[in-house]
Amino acid sequence: MKQRIITALILAPLVMLGIFELPLPLFMAVLALVALVGVWEWTQFIDTTSRYLALLPAIIIGGASYLLISPDAVSLASMNSNHYVILIIGVAWWLFSSFLAITYPKSRPWWERSNLLRHLFGVLTLLPFFWSVLFLRAEAFLSEPYHGAKLVLFVCLIVWAADSGAYFAGKSFGKYKMAPAVSPNKTIEGLIGGIITALIVAWFTADWFDIRFTNTLSMVGITFATVVISVLGDLVESMFKRVSGIKDSSNIIPGHGGVLDRIDSLTAAFPVFALLYFIF
Repeated sequence: MKQRIITALILAPLVMLGIFELPLPLFMAVLALVALVGVWEWTQFIDTTSRYLALLPAIIIGGASYLLISPDAVSLASMNSNHYVILIIGVAWWLFSSFLAITYPKSRPWWERSNLLRHLFGVLTLLPFFWSVLFLRAEAFLSEPYHGAKLVLFVCLIVWAADSGAYFAGKSFGKYKMAPAVSPNKTIEGLIGGIITALIVAWFTADWFDIRFTNTLSMVGITFATVVISVLGDLVESMFKRVSGIKDSSNIIPGHGGVLDRIDSLTAAFPVFALLYFIF
């Protein structure tokens, strides 16, 4: 636990600094590197003789998306049909994968023996996450350079708050399991505690960051949906790790495991938040 806390205290300021201070092209490059490491860790969930070859489908699809979406500030900030299609695909994936996690192990035979589906699941996990973060970071970039950075940090803060609130509420009051076959420690009481904590953080942070929601009800609804799907996103990765017999996706982050272990909730949260924010 001590190593975990020390690592978090080092990483959190670095993440915030990167969100606010990196030029958009460099921010995109760093985010692409994070996504690539995530894909590398995901190759453990695929039955393959070469993890390097297993990287290729995601890299090819990612490159195709790069050609489809012009990655300059003006284009990223101008939401069009291509942007919305990626976000909708991401949200649809998380709704479907959440169903797989909640119904596990009954859902396991549907996909367990299909390498094609496992490749697809990895792409659907990381590609919409990558683009949704960029769409938010580029929001109003030319007129308000830090507005998008505040949006990205806002999502991170409510997800981190939900994780912390769920942990302490689950420890104190946890009784009813969410998906015991996937993650025995996650409880309904923990989820409720996480939602309440995230809503409190969202309330104050939205005002502090001057994030423009249509109204308070919109802010509460978007935060609620984002937090619930973020918790389910954590369950989804736990499901894939359980099927693959893996405890942590890697040991690249001392005390925290791998990149996927740290961003699993965020990969689910960002596409959902981005779609709802841009719509409402």
